[in-house]
Amino acid sequence: MSSLLQKILTGRRESKTAKGIYSVCSAHPWVIRAAVQQAIADKSPLLLEATSNQVNQDGGYTGMRPVDFRRLVHGIAEEEGLPAKRIILGGDHLGPNPWQRLKSGEAMASARTMVADYRNAGFTKLHLDTSMACSDDAGPLSDAVIAERAAQLCEVAEATEAEEKALYIIGTEVPVPGGAMESLQGLEVTKRSAAEETLRLHQEVFAAHGLTAAWPRVAGMVVQPGVEFNHDSVVDYIRSKAADLKKLLKGKDGFVFEAHSTDYQKPEAYQELVDDGFAILKVGPALTFAMREALFALAAIESELVEPSQQSRLWVVVNSAMLEAPKYWKPYYHGDPSQQRFLRKYSYSDRIRYYWNEPSVKEATDHLIENLTALSVPEPLLSAYLPEQYRAVREGELENLPVPIILHRIREALAPYAAACFPR
Repeated sequence: MSSLLQKILTGRRESKTAKGIYSVCSAHPWVIRAAVQQAIADKSPLLLEATSNQVNQDGGYTGMRPVDFRRLVHGIAEEEGLPAKRIILGGDHLGPNPWQRLKSGEAMASARTMVADYRNAGFTKLHLDTSMACSDDAGPLSDAVIAERAAQLCEVAEATEAEEKALYIIGTEVPVPGGAMESLQGLEVTKRSAAEETLRLHQEVFAAHGLTAAWPRVAGMVVQPGVEFNHDSVVDYIRSKAADLKKLLKGKDGFVFEAHSTDYQKPEAYQELVDDGFAILKVGPALTFAMREALFALAAIESELVEPSQQSRLWVVVNSAMLEAPKYWKPYYHGDPSQQRFLRKYSYSDRIRYYWNEPSVKEATDHLIENLTALSVPEPLLSAYLPEQYRAVREGELENLPVPIILHRIREALAPYAAACFPR
């Protein structure tokens, strides 16, 4: 609900219950369910976003269209008891990203269709990201071209009939969505002058397209606050480096920065980011990373309890699926076969998340859950492989069953975001 989000962003400095909001960028049902449970526990709204690669009119890599994603989210929320009025649906990196190999005219036509589909499905927060070059673009795009293409998408969103007006986020972070591919040396915070120019150009171009009425609903801008992760390292937030950038927000009540790639930051960093105006915190890979940790820990427990012929062999199955269809990891994971194998399994960028819906992987996951649901997992084994979940089981806070354990591990990764945005 855009009105709910706008209320949070406008009143966050005075609010005693909401200082910002985190955005869960995942289409996995367990991640969505864990996020719903967290929102219920916090009595907070929940912002869930689908990315243009995950969900689009062609199905994305999840096989879902925007209306399918909405149905999935609302179905899980109903099962858990979260009212639909507390759910905000967003679209992330909406632009020609899935169609970069096409010429810009064709890619933008597909992007316009996608934006209309998101709006028709009830999505009210739209990140308009047209920064990626298409096949006929010569090199990186200028700010003027990016703003022009963003305005074209905003026109579509404004022309689509919907119950609520949309809120917009403009701009993009420097690294690719989902984490940097290479070394993080030399990562720079966005210069205030560059952010001001982005804002100025977009406002001018929106006005030229007759979008003056939509401009007050441009609620934020994606900038680089100096946080990022790659395959095996994290750049931590140093608030002094963003001191000049945050001056841009002075006098702009209700306008905030959106911080991408905040996964794996230290807990105190989230509070600092929110206080410094980065009031929308995006998280995605860290949650499926936590889910993967729980699943592989449970598979290790399974190996201690179940005869080899009856085991799920989860990692073997997942690795085979990744080798058979390498398009989601091969361009990103470099090095020799041993290094690539390590990254497929453990990388912070967690490109394993693209494979959980593969039939063979889903079957192995279900087999693992069935095996451990049928058993009583000994507490010492739980302590050995999942110590935080062991503690929660011992305290009577958590059922000693595989799915609740997985959800608990995901919420463990989400908790620092909730504490920063919705302090108790």
